[in-house]
Amino acid sequence: MEWCSCQSEKYTSMPNLNSQIIPGAHSAVLTDVVQSILPTARIEPFRLNNNTGIDLFLMSEDYPRGRLPQEVALALMEQPFYWAFCWASGLVLSEYIFQNPELVKGKRVVDFGCGSGVVAIAAAKAGAREVIACDMDPLAILAAQENAKLNNVELVMSDDFESIEGEVDIIIVADVLYDRENLPWLARFNERAKDVLVADSRVKNFDFPPYQQIGRREGCTMPDLDESMEFRDVRIYRAIT
Repeated sequence: MEWCSCQSEKYTSMPNLNSQIIPGAHSAVLTDVVQSILPTARIEPFRLNNNTGIDLFLMSEDYPRGRLPQEVALALMEQPFYWAFCWASGLVLSEYIFQNPELVKGKRVVDFGCGSGVVAIAAAKAGAREVIACDMDPLAILAAQENAKLNNVELVMSDDFESIEGEVDIIIVADVLYDRENLPWLARFNERAKDVLVADSRVKNFDFPPYQQIGRREGCTMPDLDESMEFRDVRIYRAIT
């Protein structure tokens, strides 16, 4: 399959997520975390439907969707469980790396804002020499660790991008530009590594040289959040300096 900036390739119809649940796997620690705020929520292991064979511990499809009590809503604003979802850009970028393993094979890779760790895991499975999963949220680090074990890969964990020492060959980034205050990070990535891959569905007028669009594809967050089509339109950018 060819990826290019002039063509949008869409996923086929998504199968029912219930058919993707992996029997036997369980993460008690992640379940305890979500149930500390949402007692009826569950963490279940899912096989991603993007041809990578990656399994992730994610929020169950029947997670609470109704109006929440104020104290629960406030608690979730303070500690959102974003790592319990595989967001569309992470889904797309993980498959892109899997289909283009030469991007990471034998290289030292940093996954910035790793969340669930899906893109870091894809890089590890694609043959990266070392993958550092970086996130300031300690629960995201925990989730990435659990998901790495689920996929039988090794990740190095970091909660501070600036503390990562040594040469970095490529930085991979998905779903971090939801807040425009994060845009200055694009320049910092270029300063830190000669090669940067960014997947995003939020910034529509993406004009940040030397980044160039190299791919575009439709993806859907798992479990499905019923997001509008504009947030399923994922574009991949690359900067080589």
